[in-house]
Amino acid sequence: MGILFLLVPLICLFILNLPRRGAAAKLAPWVLGVVAVLQMVFAATSHLACWEPFIGFFTLPVPVALVVDPITAVLLFTIALVVAVVTVVGIQGDARDKVITSSLVLTVMAGMNGVVMVRDLFTLYIFLEITALSCFVLIATRKELRSLSAAFRYFILSGLASLAMVLASALVFMQVGSLDFALVAAAINGQDPATMTGLILFVVAFCIKAGAVPFHGWLPEAYSSSSSAISVLLAGATTKVAGVYAIIRLSSEVFAGIPGPAQAFMALGALSIIVGAFAAMGQKEMKRMLAFSSISQLGYIVLAAGLAGAAADVTVSLGGLQTSIAMLAIIGAVVHFVNHALFKSLLFVNAAAVEEQCGTTQLDQLGGLTDRMPVTGWTSVIGFLSTAGLPPFSGFWSKLLIVIALVLANQWVYAVIAILMSLVTLGYFLILQRKVFFGELRKGFEELKEARGALVGTSLILAGLTTALGLLFPFVLLLLQGFGLV
Repeated sequence: MGILFLLVPLICLFILNLPRRGAAAKLAPWVLGVVAVLQMVFAATSHLACWEPFIGFFTLPVPVALVVDPITAVLLFTIALVVAVVTVVGIQGDARDKVITSSLVLTVMAGMNGVVMVRDLFTLYIFLEITALSCFVLIATRKELRSLSAAFRYFILSGLASLAMVLASALVFMQVGSLDFALVAAAINGQDPATMTGLILFVVAFCIKAGAVPFHGWLPEAYSSSSSAISVLLAGATTKVAGVYAIIRLSSEVFAGIPGPAQAFMALGALSIIVGAFAAMGQKEMKRMLAFSSISQLGYIVLAAGLAGAAADVTVSLGGLQTSIAMLAIIGAVVHFVNHALFKSLLFVNAAAVEEQCGTTQLDQLGGLTDRMPVTGWTSVIGFLSTAGLPPFSGFWSKLLIVIALVLANQWVYAVIAILMSLVTLGYFLILQRKVFFGELRKGFEELKEARGALVGTSLILAGLTTALGLLFPFVLLLLQGFGLV
């Protein structure tokens, strides 16, 4: 049924562009909402027997394999959830801009869906390019010098990543004769110079797409200069799917057992954690702080993905569950992927609320907003605590799984870095919370009101999901065991 996750957004993209521009602009949020809800339903029920009579029909038109396994279904659900949040935040601009932006969001959604379902390197490249080119235009839709500069920087770096992927795929194909994940994994030779060059190029390409340090130059400007809805899309899903998910899948399935790429991913992940955390501490604008925080949090996922490729296939016991170190690292990476989508979408929604109500997100121009915007203020606390990895919120469990996997693999240095940088994360978010929400209310904000109902409702839902996932995580582990993932 993988074709459904491509057809639904593309069909709705066609439908959206049928009416006249004014009518299409009014229709756009409904189309995005319907697509998001349908995808969440399809993803949540993809493992049920009710789809079996349709499986043959849905797979006939597809020229490439589109695999919807349990992990893929979780990621497809997460993508749809982020698009739903984008719909609530709202597409800005006139009728023409709304139609174009909504169409690009649907294109990005189809591209991300393809990225998580494909199982060969060339098709992965195609869907990554669809996603990247659409994001380039989305970043520029604000039509300001800052956003145009950020879009240009993203275009250049993404183009370099694409060139690296093409060269890497060519080198691997010459040595292996195929770009299918399973065939490449079976035949790849980590000692061959041409193959090793290809692997290095893959590492560089995916780290650029993910915004990992030192290839992160495009990410802070792209996040902070984009419109609120596009910031949510980029932070909540796009960079993780286009870069980090590819690292997870290839590190665990294609490069497993080859030390070079795995060690490179671990080192770059740790570097991203450190640089992102300390850079966030020095920011004076809310969205830029959240952007550097994203770099740091994505580093945890890259670190875990690298460990999955480097860890020995040793069975360990975790609370009565039997699993391997590599699988534990993968589960930690995927769970943190989902958690990051939740708490970072929550924080960017709240940043949108602050910008909408106050007209600025500069930290030195804000203060005491919790008095006037209590829901925004206190849901931000939940998002911050989850990002820092404090219980009982969901971010605690994913970081705990990653740290346990590192300890079991005797990667003590990386484990210490992961723990200490969580304390730094807590530190810079306390700074942000104090400057924006706590303290004395700034003059001029005496008549300030809470954000509009859609933003408040979305914040409450995301905060509730972050809390519930944390409280119920032991049951989530049992569910993963039922799917055979742990």
